[in-house]
Amino acid sequence: MTRRFTLYAYGVDTHLDIHVGAVISQAGKLLGTHIIQTNQSGYLELLDWARTFGILERAGIEGTGTYGAALTRYLIKNGIYVVEVNRPDRSKRRLEGKSDPLDAENSARTVLQSHTQNAVRRV
Repeated sequence: MTRRFTLYAYGVDTHLDIHVGAVISQAGKLLGTHIIQTNQSGYLELLDWARTFGILERAGIEGTGTYGAALTRYLIKNGIYVVEVNRPDRSKRRLEGKSDPLDAENSARTVLQSHTQNAVRRV
């Protein structure tokens, strides 16, 4: 029997042409990452993929007002609680190396660690 996790956190690193999503269990275990194109079929693909792990409750998205705006609207429309996650310090990221999957995972971890994030207004 496959165990189904109730997801607590889902993070997305947003870009102009692609978004990278990461799913984390309530225990903080990375369950997977997934890359999609930034269009309606990509958003559906990303949400469907995340839901294969269990119930998706919260999502942390970088750039909800820019590259992540359309995805944010899509998730909210589909009943997902979305929070704005601050982008990491760019100078630190340059020194440590940039990784889109790691950025997405860190967005999910930010949501996992705190209930005090700024919720994105329902549109």
